[in-house]
Amino acid sequence: MDIKAKIDEIVNKIKADPSFGEEFKKNPVGAVEKVIGIDLPDDVINNVIDGVKAKISLGDIGDKIGGLFGGFKK
Repeated sequence: MDIKAKIDEIVNKIKADPSFGEEFKKNPVGAVEKVIGIDLPDDVINNVIDGVKAKISLGDIGDKIGGLFGGFKK
């Protein structure tokens, strides 16, 4: 299984489906298993969850920085 691809898939699903985003916030393990379709060991699930949270956080930071610098047009 390509963990990076699964993380990207989950991040895209969170961005596209606000109700799934809420589900991920409330029950990240269940949400990840729902997308992946199989029950994974806790260490693997936790790595996926951490990867998703990191990508979402980086995306939020990028949006904020883009908004900040977007105001400085030539």
